[in-house]
Amino acid sequence: MVSSTSLRLSSVVPATMTGDEHKVHELTNMDLAMKLHFIKGLYFFKSEAVEGLTIYDLKKPMFELLQLHFTASGRIRITETGRPFIKCNDGGVRIVEAHSEETVDEWFAGAVEDSSLFDGLAYNQSLGPDLGYSPLVFLQFTWFKCGGMAVGLSWANVLGDAFSASDFMNMWGKIMAGHVPRKLLHVPPPGKHEFPSLSSVPKTPFSLKRVDPVGDYWVTPNNYKMRKHIFHVSAEKLDHLLSNISCPPSNQSAKVSSAFEVLSAIIWKTLSKIKESSEQIRRVTICTKNAHKGEFEIRTNDMVWSTVEANFLVAEAEVSDLVELIMNKRAEENGAIEEMTGREEGGINSDFIAYGAKLTFMNLEEAEIYRLELKGQKPVYANYGVSGVGDEGLVLVLPASTNNVGRLVSVVLPENQLAQLKSELQRNWSIA
Repeated sequence: MVSSTSLRLSSVVPATMTGDEHKVHELTNMDLAMKLHFIKGLYFFKSEAVEGLTIYDLKKPMFELLQLHFTASGRIRITETGRPFIKCNDGGVRIVEAHSEETVDEWFAGAVEDSSLFDGLAYNQSLGPDLGYSPLVFLQFTWFKCGGMAVGLSWANVLGDAFSASDFMNMWGKIMAGHVPRKLLHVPPPGKHEFPSLSSVPKTPFSLKRVDPVGDYWVTPNNYKMRKHIFHVSAEKLDHLLSNISCPPSNQSAKVSSAFEVLSAIIWKTLSKIKESSEQIRRVTICTKNAHKGEFEIRTNDMVWSTVEANFLVAEAEVSDLVELIMNKRAEENGAIEEMTGREEGGINSDFIAYGAKLTFMNLEEAEIYRLELKGQKPVYANYGVSGVGDEGLVLVLPASTNNVGRLVSVVLPENQLAQLKSELQRNWSIA
């Protein structure tokens, strides 16, 4: 375990003051829809990758990094109309230094049974109740007695999605290696909506859940105790699933199924069996990467949010039929999300939960979480997750290794449902 008494906190600020033209960063409506959520990233490095590195060596590249990602150093402020924005006042990111009396191998042995052990390696962040003093980014460095190190990221989702958080970490590694970008990165201007407004009639998107205003303490309200488990799907197991599960042959236009689509379909069907009412889970949310990112542009909250609805009992369906729905029957909701959040002015009348409002499947297969290098070495293990998940749960599918073979499936669900899911996946699919 990480000793709370050994934690040491400090801050890093940009190398130079942020210019007047960037002092205020307006949050988009999509940013505000994500305000109650936090991205968590975790990287493990062997002792030889971090041998000789000091905390100064780890902090030094951040001075230049924060010049590029200047919004990460800011703090939340509220306009007179009640809309949040980021004041780029160079408040800095918070650094946490920690030590564990265990080895990396001992830590992993415990985490196999209890994935919540990983939570202690990424600082438990929330925004508020003093929003003006709450850092948007925490980086935790945990040294193990074997000489290895874990790097934990806690990233406020208003800054950007999981891909933007991963880009931030990869840029930190590049700068540490001496590869500083020749051009400054820029943030896409707010108000530029890629997804059209769908209607002039107020309508809550299916992928959002309206909650009472949270005020200055941005924490997701839950009715259940939520727990996390990380399933490991080997390359051999994945190949077997992909070769045996596909869209029905009658669908001649079907693309080749991905690991994300097959694993999501299996879990969707399994949870439908577990739920007391199978009607509750006929509609799910799908989050996928938006490929339209410009060069030298900081990625923000631009994932594509879609819903998929089954007009049959999911618990009794063939997995291949669910794969087809996920692949070909998505209804995008970004426009509706932006429109609804804009009407609410970011929490004056109500706030929203996105991840876990409906059972949510997030595709991070293309997230380059193994591109972060220290002293030329990649992490031996990396994963990403989300905190602040709503009661319906979240499933993330990520690469499991540097060569992109196998998958990690990170699941957050109410405690009793998670226990049943683990049992069902082990018994019926040999997934643990």
